[in-house]
Amino acid sequence: MGGASACIPLCLLLAAAQLARSQTPERPVFTCGGVLTGESGFIGSEGFPGMYPPNSKCTWKITVPEGKVVVLNFRFIDLESDNLCRYDFVDVYNGHANGQRIGRFCGTFRPGSLVASGNKMMVQMISDANTAGSGFMATFSAAAPDGKGDRYCGGRLEKPSGSFKTPNWPDRDYPVGVTCVWHIVAPKNQLIELKFEKFDVERDNYCRYDYVAVFNGGEVNDARRIGKYCGDSPPAPIVSERNELLIQFLSDLSLTADGFISHYKFRPKKLPTTTAMPVTTTVPITTGLKPTVALCQQKCRRMGTLESNYCSSNFVLAGTVITTVTRGGSLLATVSIISIYREGNLAIQQAGKNMSVKLTVVCKQCPLLRRGLNYIIMGQVGDDGRGKIMPNSFVKMFKNKNQKPMNALKNKQC
Repeated sequence: MGGASACIPLCLLLAAAQLARSQTPERPVFTCGGVLTGESGFIGSEGFPGMYPPNSKCTWKITVPEGKVVVLNFRFIDLESDNLCRYDFVDVYNGHANGQRIGRFCGTFRPGSLVASGNKMMVQMISDANTAGSGFMATFSAAAPDGKGDRYCGGRLEKPSGSFKTPNWPDRDYPVGVTCVWHIVAPKNQLIELKFEKFDVERDNYCRYDYVAVFNGGEVNDARRIGKYCGDSPPAPIVSERNELLIQFLSDLSLTADGFISHYKFRPKKLPTTTAMPVTTTVPITTGLKPTVALCQQKCRRMGTLESNYCSSNFVLAGTVITTVTRGGSLLATVSIISIYREGNLAIQQAGKNMSVKLTVVCKQCPLLRRGLNYIIMGQVGDDGRGKIMPNSFVKMFKNKNQKPMNALKNKQC
């Protein structure tokens, strides 16, 4: 009897522990893609938090109840880092098929809340042969379209004119960890004029932390990016190439600022050239880049001046040549950046505080770049994000006295 009575507390404790274990939620097991429905849930890369597999393409389709919108929050992201997210990346789309891309993400930058325009969202992760990270984990939830709070912003704008602004404008600074995407759509026969009235976004020479990016078309696509902006100077007025513009605003998890307010309006495609606003699109150069005999036998001399070459160049930088490798008739160079004045679509690599770019001197001897020397380099950008230097590109030795005129050029409207 005494043994049985002594067992009662212990047996109750063991039973309670067993019950607690059965009621403790297990860590989610993440697989490659899936269909998710409901008010909320988790998604993650295959095998998270372990290393994600190479050569994979995983697609998640999220659906929340009718009348709600999908809100996606990344809790963790660690993918192979690349300035243009060309290798391993996560794409987020409105809808399940042929939807507008809201954003592409890689590295360890964790974007703010991403909000779909409706009750469906698609997330797709692609990895190449070389993986480098633990992948990602995110949560999704349903929210009322008109009750998303001050951290959510963006949307589709189809009226002939209108305005949009950062959360909290003008009462206080925008919040940390915000991602906003505005998609402006005009009728097929019209263009879009965009002007920033007030502008104050955390300053950085390369706009790495908080920034506004403007794209021709309806999705985030670096090949169609018109510009990337930060600081307290409003960008020059922008005119779309066709009838769509996408404006993306991101803030990181540290400093914030006042934000911005912007106005847009539709206009006919054909206007007198005297009234057309300047278009700031940088077009990647893809032709005439092979080291042909005729090209490389031209007289090797730069054409024009700093001023005359600035606006016609996709990128302008001052840097130190750190490596050179001959390949065929061309020279491949790695340049450590001293200052960058015009970025275009140039792929910039970062290691700690050091930033560098890859350049191809199409004709290896013209212009001649020597390791360890500092140069001002102006050139074009290929589809791969690599800078291209032609025999007539503007390249000259960089000296401290060049800094002042180059900074003055940086503020020039092209």
